[in-house]
Amino acid sequence: MRRIGFLVNPIAGMGGAVGLAGTDGQVGEALRRGAVPRSADRAVEALSALRGQDIEWYTCSAPMGEDVLAAAGIDRYTPLYRPAVPTGAADTKAACRAFLAAGVDLIVFCGGDGTARDVFDAVGRSVPILGIPAGVKMYSAVFAVNPPAAADLIRRVGEIPCRDSEVMDVDEEAYRSGRLAARLYGYACVPFIPERTQGGKQVFEQQDEERAKNDIAAFIAEIMLPDTLYVVGAGSTTARIMERLGLAPTLLGVDAVRNGEVLARDADERTLLALLDEYPRAKIIVSPIGAQGFVLGRGNQQISPAVIRRVGLSSLIVVATPGKLAATPVLYVDTGDPALDRELGDSLQVVSGYRMAQRKRVVHPD
Repeated sequence: MRRIGFLVNPIAGMGGAVGLAGTDGQVGEALRRGAVPRSADRAVEALSALRGQDIEWYTCSAPMGEDVLAAAGIDRYTPLYRPAVPTGAADTKAACRAFLAAGVDLIVFCGGDGTARDVFDAVGRSVPILGIPAGVKMYSAVFAVNPPAAADLIRRVGEIPCRDSEVMDVDEEAYRSGRLAARLYGYACVPFIPERTQGGKQVFEQQDEERAKNDIAAFIAEIMLPDTLYVVGAGSTTARIMERLGLAPTLLGVDAVRNGEVLARDADERTLLALLDEYPRAKIIVSPIGAQGFVLGRGNQQISPAVIRRVGLSSLIVVATPGKLAATPVLYVDTGDPALDRELGDSLQVVSGYRMAQRKRVVHPD
C-alpha cells in the first residue's frame, strides 16, 4: 500500500483571473476584485480519479486537505496537522514535516510556485513531491501538466522513475510590474512520465546564462571525487564551479583543487606536472571559448599535452552553458600535439546543466 501525504493551498491561483499575476501577499486585493478560490476544484478533479486505489492518505484538516479528499470520494485518510486560519507558508512546511514523520512515499500538493518552494523547504530531496497545478504561474518543473495527468502520475508512483526537477523562486513584485526575475531555488525529486510532467520555464536572456552556470557548478561540485586533483581551466563557467566550492577562482588562469582546497592558483605547466607527481588521480575541467569553440589550446595552454596525457582523455570534463553552445557550431582542439588532438575523437560530451549534457562535434581541420 502506498502512503501519500496531500495538502492544498486554499488561496493558490486566486490572483490570476483578476489580473494580479500572483497571489502571494495579495489575497485581500484579490478578494476585493472578486476572486474566488480555485485550487480545491483542481485538486478534487485530480483525486476523484483515484477513488478505490490502494493508497493510504495523510493530510491536513479542513480546507487544507481533508475537505478535498472528502469531496473527491476518498474516505481512507488520516489528518495529521491542523492549520491556522487563514493558512500560510508555515502551515505548509509543518504539514510536510508531519508527512515525513509518517513515512510517506510521496507528497502531493495543490498550488503554485510559492507552494512548491514551501514544500521543498520542508522536505528537500528526502521524498518525491508532485504538484497539482493551481497557481497563477508555474515555472517550476515539479508539476503535472494538468489534474488528470497528476492522477496518472500518483497512480503509478513506485513504478515510474523520478527525475531531478527545478523548483523556481519567482519575484512576484517584479513579475507584477512586467519583469521576470526568477532564480533556481533547488532540485526536487519528482515522478516523471513524458507529456505528463511539465518542464521548467525557459527564458533565454542573460539571467538564464547565469542560472545555467549555477546549475553546472552545482552538478560538478556534486560529482567531484575525494582525494582527486582537479585542474580547473579559465572562464566564467569554470569560475562558478570554484565559487560553488567556496573558493576564489583565477578567471583567466588555471587552478588546481583537491578536497576543497586550492593547491595552486594561476598554475603553469610545471606546477601542474609537479602536482600530478604527488596526486596522480586527477581530472581536468575546461570550458570552450564562446563562438570560437576551442576547448584546448587557446587560453589554457598550461594544460599542455604532457598534462593531458598524464591525466588521461577519459578524465577530461567539458562544461558550457546552452547559450554558449548554441553560439558555438563546432568545437576545436589545438594542443600542439596533432596525434593527441585526433585521439579526442570526433565529438565531445559537454555538461550544459544539472545532470544534463550535449554531444558536440569536434572538427579536426587536418
